[in-house]
Amino acid sequence: MRDTFPAQRSLGEIDIADIKIDVRSRDDIPLILLGLQHIYCTDDLREKVFEIIKDILPTQLVDGQAKPVSTELGCPGMNQWTILVLGSLRLCLNADFDRIHELANQHRTLRLMLGIADWDEKTFSLQTLKDNLRLFTPDILARINQAVVEAGYALLGKKNSPAPVAGRCDSFVVETDVHFPTDISLLYDAMRVLLHICAQFSEAFDLKGWRQFKSCLKKLKKALRIIQKLKHSTSKDEAKKQAKTEQIVKAHQTFIDLSAVYLKRVEETIALLASQHQVGELQLAKPKEFIAHAKRQIDQIERRVMKGETIPHDEKVFSLFQTHTEWISKGKAGVPVELGVRVAVVESREGFILHHTVMEKQTDDQIAVTIVKETQTQFPSFKACSFDKGFHNPANQTGLRALLDQVTLPKKGKLSTTDEAHETSDAFVAARKAHSAVESGINALEVHGLDKCLDHGIDGFKRYVALAVVSRNIQKIGQIKRDKERERLARERERLRQRQQQLAA
Repeated sequence: MRDTFPAQRSLGEIDIADIKIDVRSRDDIPLILLGLQHIYCTDDLREKVFEIIKDILPTQLVDGQAKPVSTELGCPGMNQWTILVLGSLRLCLNADFDRIHELANQHRTLRLMLGIADWDEKTFSLQTLKDNLRLFTPDILARINQAVVEAGYALLGKKNSPAPVAGRCDSFVVETDVHFPTDISLLYDAMRVLLHICAQFSEAFDLKGWRQFKSCLKKLKKALRIIQKLKHSTSKDEAKKQAKTEQIVKAHQTFIDLSAVYLKRVEETIALLASQHQVGELQLAKPKEFIAHAKRQIDQIERRVMKGETIPHDEKVFSLFQTHTEWISKGKAGVPVELGVRVAVVESREGFILHHTVMEKQTDDQIAVTIVKETQTQFPSFKACSFDKGFHNPANQTGLRALLDQVTLPKKGKLSTTDEAHETSDAFVAARKAHSAVESGINALEVHGLDKCLDHGIDGFKRYVALAVVSRNIQKIGQIKRDKERERLARERERLRQRQQQLAA
């Protein structure tokens, strides 16, 4: 049973509209709270957002399909307003669940925003926060984002403006929470998981052979460290270089031989569990997956180190736990490689993130037309957009001109006379100069959560990115509210100063 927000205020509870938020504070918490307060206090916006967040519900399997649970049955769960407040705060602060847990239980102004009175000793458990803040879906967050952006334009006095919405599009890499991948470290990851799984099964079913699994792990770790400490010889003496190469090959062989011995024991244990203890396929799916990972890594180590082959990029895996991780080199100074997934954003000239897309195995030129179409679905008045050269190809030039009134997409290579005249026109040059501001928006997203995705799996990645976009736009509304309130306070101080001067005269 869940409510969007309690209809009846409890004794001593302060109305959200009456909460005093310090506009002089330079911290991020007041900004996000000001934005959330604006959402709650604007009647039509609150109704729209509350209607959307009603869909934030846990799911259950019914006839093999995941369906939302009933809102009328069961124990009272966390209300959806609380989920929205804490979820947006988590990304705004780039915080983990432990910090959100502390703030939700101890931060007075935040608790008032959640509808909890000062005298109320209600607290949230850490697991409750983790379970509920993962109920968002990208679709729900996209709908919330559209409502928030429209509210931001209304706050700026541009809700009914006939001028078309203009934006700028660029992509960046959101890193996944992984270590730097090497063949040997990935093999160790696979064996570490398999040994722990076998130890757990051994304890549950009283199996023999895994009592000293920690000792097995230490042996694997020792063999791994020996390889990591070895360095290729820089000597000009061919004999010394050959000796060092042989030493490295021998260390790799020792490591994969030891891994193969333990892997064989793991396979025997899995077969025993299936045949004698009737352990189901669902429980054995994870160990079988990591057995496949281990075999692949052993094969790749043998091919690369022993046979001198070059492993094709498509065969490589960069994380066993975040399998969507990509090896991305964008040519940035001082950043040779990034491990994550590309994300493209469309930012309006006013600083709101209109739309975003997660680019799985895609490059900029493959998504230019698609992201504009998706943005126009939510914002039909979106009629102008600028890009950098990475989005260029002939098909994009044609496709974008059919969708937008003004396309600022520079071409690569030597320009024809017509193209040079177009790209040196005043409108094109002005749009190109304004385009660089998208880097500021991307930096703001990275500072407020999108430097590294802390959620797991590709679904968690997409949810995390979408929530960061919503949080950033809510914070942008908070900045507008803060600036207006500061201006009002400044005018009041000026009127008071002038009155005092008049009385003194």
